[in-house]
Amino acid sequence: MKNNLTILFSLIIVLPMALNAQNTSAFDKEVFIENGDTLKYRILYPKNFDRDKKYPLVLFLHGAGERGDDNEKQLVHGSHLFLNEENREKFPAIVIFPQCPEDEYWAKADIDRSESANVFEFDYSSEPNPALKKTISLLDSMQTHENVNQDKIYLGGLSMGGMGTFELLHRKPNTFAAAIAICGAGDPNSVKNYAQEIDLWVFHGVEDDVVLPQYSKEMVEALKNEKANVKFTLYPDANHNSWDSAFAEADLLPWLFSNSK
Repeated sequence: MKNNLTILFSLIIVLPMALNAQNTSAFDKEVFIENGDTLKYRILYPKNFDRDKKYPLVLFLHGAGERGDDNEKQLVHGSHLFLNEENREKFPAIVIFPQCPEDEYWAKADIDRSESANVFEFDYSSEPNPALKKTISLLDSMQTHENVNQDKIYLGGLSMGGMGTFELLHRKPNTFAAAIAICGAGDPNSVKNYAQEIDLWVFHGVEDDVVLPQYSKEMVEALKNEKANVKFTLYPDANHNSWDSAFAEADLLPWLFSNSK
């Protein structure tokens, strides 16, 4: 009886892991190479992909905890949203999750961790960090893909990826139709060149002590001052993990895919 219980307990643990692996395997593993440098990424194509059709393109930037070189961890948060069968039927799209190396950061940020809460300072005046630069090159190459709808290119990111999202919007202001930034931060002085070009939805947790909600508030205020079409959702009981609540928003994908250049 004890052995049977052990086997059953093992199956309970292993089965969800196997199912997760099976689900995420729908994302093809790819490597983008530029000047000898590589960027690992995963790409999901629509079900029943038709080479005679054009599809929206979604680029999603993961958080700091998913950095590495396994080309796996970047799918931990957010991939389920695009793997959901109903969503794949309603919103067929090409979805890309690049992976930032362990020793890099998406955004050009100086981080002071000596205080009780992290302090971030951003400077976009120089070249982007290597990982973001390669991601921009990957995006540029995908824009020429015959199956990509140029009017429906979307961007999203969480935490470190939310910071990368704000920087990428600044560096590619005429590329995206809409973007989502979850528990991120950025340079409020950088929004002028894209504020009226892109619809945004910003999310943050009121209790966030990793990236203070003030950073999102400052970005939203700057965007509104530039007449941006921006939505802002604050979750009163959420700490840094506001992404689960954001991904659970029933209107998230309908809103995202409704936007067009």
